[in-house]
Amino acid sequence: MEKHSPIEKAVVAIRYIVHDVDASVAFYTGMLGFEVKMHVKPGFASLQLGDLQLFINQPGAGGAGQPMPDGTMPAPGGWNRSQIQVEDIESTIEKLKKAGAKFRNNLLTGVGGKQVLLEDPSGNLIELFQPGSQ
Repeated sequence: MEKHSPIEKAVVAIRYIVHDVDASVAFYTGMLGFEVKMHVKPGFASLQLGDLQLFINQPGAGGAGQPMPDGTMPAPGGWNRSQIQVEDIESTIEKLKKAGAKFRNNLLTGVGGKQVLLEDPSGNLIELFQPGSQ
């Protein structure tokens, strides 16, 4: 039996709600090497790193920043996260700490590899991950 999906094309994109789009643009471009594709001040920016698109919105800006039917406003933070693979996680952590980056935890080593949680200026998480040797 043939499967049919209502999704015609999948794009690798993540959207984060942030307190300050300008501060987030500075963080993602300066610390992690993202490129600015669009920056509509003050409330929205589209950033790119390889195949990953990152959309950042302030609450109230654009469709993604609008209140839900019950009035709840989108807010930053939480535990959901994007993941960026790195080749040498220890040196990456060291460089980011020297640049003033904030981490939520210490480096963890598990069966699949090593990981650490980096926070953007609004508390959104980016998991830095180095796969283990298989």
